[in-house]
Amino acid sequence: MNDTLVTLVGYVATQLDYKETLNGPSVRFRFAVTPRYFDRRKEAWTDGSTSFYTVWARRTLAVNLAGSVSVGEPLVVHGRLRVREDSPDAEGHRWVAAEIDATAIGHDLNRGTAAFRRVVKTDTPLMATQKAAVV
Repeated sequence: MNDTLVTLVGYVATQLDYKETLNGPSVRFRFAVTPRYFDRRKEAWTDGSTSFYTVWARRTLAVNLAGSVSVGEPLVVHGRLRVREDSPDAEGHRWVAAEIDATAIGHDLNRGTAAFRRVVKTDTPLMATQKAAVV
């Protein structure tokens, strides 16, 4: 498979949208990436244009992400890049959306500290445990 793998460093821009699906848990959020460069004319660091990506996390990554991350936190996101382009509307406008199907996500430790807690694996899947608690 010839996927385009990318690693992005940025910030969580929106609340995490957590959903239980038939295929397991899923999380979606917007991720902001702003490059910085040194402007020699101004002799100062300058922000470039911010790019926004929709990040998708599934299964165990989705559950762990929902319990660990909130808006504004710095993250490193690694995953498959998907670019979708819509056909022109009646006025001729087109749009392009960049999405990341995440395989790994972590806090950016250049910008702060984090405390890791290992998830204890059980014989019972998380979905079955949650459904049993509701009944």
